[in-house]
Amino acid sequence: MPDVRALLTPAAFGGVVTTVIDNNPDMDKATAERIVTEALKFVDAAAQFPSVKITPSSVVDEGWHALVLHTNLYEKLCERLGRFVHHWPERPDPGRHDEHALARTVAVIEQAGHAVDSALWTGPANVLVSVAANCSHTPKPGGCGPINPGKCASHCSGGDGS
Repeated sequence: MPDVRALLTPAAFGGVVTTVIDNNPDMDKATAERIVTEALKFVDAAAQFPSVKITPSSVVDEGWHALVLHTNLYEKLCERLGRFVHHWPERPDPGRHDEHALARTVAVIEQAGHAVDSALWTGPANVLVSVAANCSHTPKPGGCGPINPGKCASHCSGGDGS
């Protein structure tokens, strides 16, 4: 899929971009557009590869949050992609950060047919821009957080966390 923006109408894409800007008033429109575009790539990859545990960067997560806030739009997007991609947030915990998770995620996004905007796929110590999103999706080895106990993942295809 060469242009994930085509998954949304221009008005819908603009609405999600506006939500990112509303949550990050100092952010310029071009950066917000990049973030939403990467979030769309992430959701598409998660839908294509539901059994692979992937996680957005903190910056891309801001775009995913904005998509999810547009519930009707997000539901229709997931229908177009063939499965619902759930969001399982956890409170941030630097001790739980998996340094390989972002590399794995980027590889899955590329396998899904997308080129990534690598500046937006960095770990917490090297973020391009600070964002309002404040949750973590990196699974704790051997366990999980309180929101989705025992079934830790950044996304899943079923409503039961599987």
